[in-house]
Amino acid sequence: MRIRDGIFERAATARVFEAIEGGGHLALFVGGCVRDVLMGKPAREVDMATDALPERIAELVEAAGLKAVHTGAGHGTVTVVSQGIPHEVTTFRRDTQTFGRRATVDHDAGIRDDAMRRDFTMNALYARSDGTVIDPLGGMADLKAGRVRFVGSPRDRIREDYLRILRFFRMHAWHGDPEGGMDADALAAATELADGMSILSRERIGAEILKLLAATDPAPAAAAMAECGALARILPGADAAPLAALVNLERECAVAPDAVRRLAAIGGEDVAARLRLDAKSAKRLDLARSGIASATPPPEAAYRRGIAAGLDALLVGRALAGAPVQAQEVAAIERAAAAQLPVRAADLMPELSGAALGRRIGQIERRWIDSGFTASRDELLRGED
Repeated sequence: MRIRDGIFERAATARVFEAIEGGGHLALFVGGCVRDVLMGKPAREVDMATDALPERIAELVEAAGLKAVHTGAGHGTVTVVSQGIPHEVTTFRRDTQTFGRRATVDHDAGIRDDAMRRDFTMNALYARSDGTVIDPLGGMADLKAGRVRFVGSPRDRIREDYLRILRFFRMHAWHGDPEGGMDADALAAATELADGMSILSRERIGAEILKLLAATDPAPAAAAMAECGALARILPGADAAPLAALVNLERECAVAPDAVRRLAAIGGEDVAARLRLDAKSAKRLDLARSGIASATPPPEAAYRRGIAAGLDALLVGRALAGAPVQAQEVAAIERAAAAQLPVRAADLMPELSGAALGRRIGQIERRWIDSGFTASRDELLRGED
């Protein structure tokens, strides 16, 4: 099979291949970039594998006028920058000993050795610069079937890095066939080894959960996480059940999927701290959760705090209640988010000033909100006479 699309036709990437292959070495695309293009998706990052050692990679690409940055010395990775585009180039390797995420690696390896140390078979796909696909472990069949399968023993792969439990569910959310179910051996291993996630950093867990929840429909994967105990291990008190309802509401209302909104629906104890969310996401999550419990109507929330706050309050609240959403409700939130109070303080001066002016503006704003943001400036001012 041969791929002819996207990165396989990009001049910047061709220069990297020319530099390495011109030095007498093998160079291949590998992993997610091959998988995504085969699925008809754009490749977000370019990963390459080669039989050249890191020092040789740097020597060859610099001689070709490209920039080489030793970004993963312990793993044999060199980032090659061509026309401003980074390419992660890693020497073929096999793990001789593993210590969690850390491993002793041997670079005297071939393609199959390199494939055997990867996480999932659909990520162990390679391609030559001309697009010819190399499939040493049967990953193509798994990719076509939407079957997320660990390379080798799921327990061995998970013990190498317990984050792979979450990656398994994330990969299934993005690339798996929801009707086909999940790999039984992988689920059994995830259930057995879920406690191992306690050694993971909160940042790594948070990043993986947000990626999972950004999938078109992460509900089946989240439900499986809950069933095997992985969800409770990282987010005590979380409930995956409302997620399916929220996904359906997003679709019905033509609202784009949003990971933070979905996280608000799942809930849990100290979510922002447990997932080490950035300040913006943590604030958004807090607003969403407080908005659900608040009596403030979603349009008013959108007016005061932005459209995301309004949509979160509406969609998450209805998902938790198992209630529908009408199209006009979303439209009302969109109008409210763009609305601006037509009365200004200057319209009431000099007759009013100080605290009295502030109270009057507040009264006018309240009436304007209650009108559905439709009352005109003249109507609002006449109402105060």
